[in-house]
Amino acid sequence: MRKGDRSRLKWADLVGEAVAGVVQRPVRSMLTTLGTVLGAGAFVAILGLTATSAGQISQRFTEIAATEVTISAGGERSPGERELTPDHGFPVRADDTVQRLNGVVAAGRHWQVPLDEDTMISARAQAHGRDRVLLDVFAASPGALRAANTVPAGGVLFDSFHERHGAKVALLGAGAASRLGISRLDSQPAVYIGDEAYTVIGIIENAERLPHLGLGVTIPASTALTRYSSPLDPIQMLVETRIGAAELVARQAPTALRPDNPKLLTATAPPDPATLRDGVAADVNGLFILLAGLALVIGAFGIANTTMVAVMERANEIGLRRALGARKRHIATQFIAESALLGVLGGLIGASLGVVTVVLVAYTKQWTALLDPLAVLPAPIVGGAIGILAGLYPALRAASIEPVDALQS
Repeated sequence: MRKGDRSRLKWADLVGEAVAGVVQRPVRSMLTTLGTVLGAGAFVAILGLTATSAGQISQRFTEIAATEVTISAGGERSPGERELTPDHGFPVRADDTVQRLNGVVAAGRHWQVPLDEDTMISARAQAHGRDRVLLDVFAASPGALRAANTVPAGGVLFDSFHERHGAKVALLGAGAASRLGISRLDSQPAVYIGDEAYTVIGIIENAERLPHLGLGVTIPASTALTRYSSPLDPIQMLVETRIGAAELVARQAPTALRPDNPKLLTATAPPDPATLRDGVAADVNGLFILLAGLALVIGAFGIANTTMVAVMERANEIGLRRALGARKRHIATQFIAESALLGVLGGLIGASLGVVTVVLVAYTKQWTALLDPLAVLPAPIVGGAIGILAGLYPALRAASIEPVDALQS
């Protein structure tokens, strides 16, 4: 280089030097990028899985929760009102009253029957202690069974005839039937609640909205009201509505049931599916993006540490370059380029792993994978930015090395 010439660092030379610096120590480079890989991968996977599951959340609430209304007795009473009604807040024909409301598919009351502590359930009369089973007993009207989407595994569900006549019939949940040793109904088996015998007419395989019915004995609501004491918990009514009718039914039902005092009943409508979905997505995003950010910070410290070690190991090389005319900014730019390259590689690998994770989870769950390009494409850029920030201090330290000191060390 002639006197007066200015040292230049071409872009091609800069990229070549950065690649050489990374390739010379492949194991160290791989470990250095691990934090960035984890951070970028977690970021892409979180956003992808949240978007994918949001559709499933919305669909589930549309099918189940968005069509369900619960009405409870035991609200505010008028001054001086002592007794409610024979059905503890609900009129005698409560199911029919709500059934006539626009948008209602099915409606019925249900509650747990209070039993004495020593009341046992058995499949035999005069059963011995070993034959007795501890099971919960539930009361439900035929409308409640329909609203709960109850599916019988065998036999039939009780209907309005059994309800009107207070019939001593019972339904067994599949788990309860197994514990009682009842698997067939052709012999008209009976279940004994204390000393009372109830003919088993059906076995419940699944009650979608009232899953606890599958674990106990269910008898008609009218039978429970005449033969057992008042429920400890308020009687509830389960209402299945058409899509979009839940809010309207919740507003109208208390007045339709108790026009004299609607405050005796409390109707609970489901939350708006879109609002709930957005809330769940925001909570999940906020939590896991924080974890992804921590992984990126750890990756930044890893890159900074490795770059600093490289600066100390290559002090002689830096001194020689300076002695041959390289400027401080050339040295600093070279190390920043190496750090940026490590960050970009970490971002690319992490984004790829994140996409693969989303696709595999969606495939195993039989979901439709949703990936926002705005969440995937910036990952290498973010990784490069992390690398540049992490390499600033080591690059400045490298640029501050004097040629004479470096060559004498």
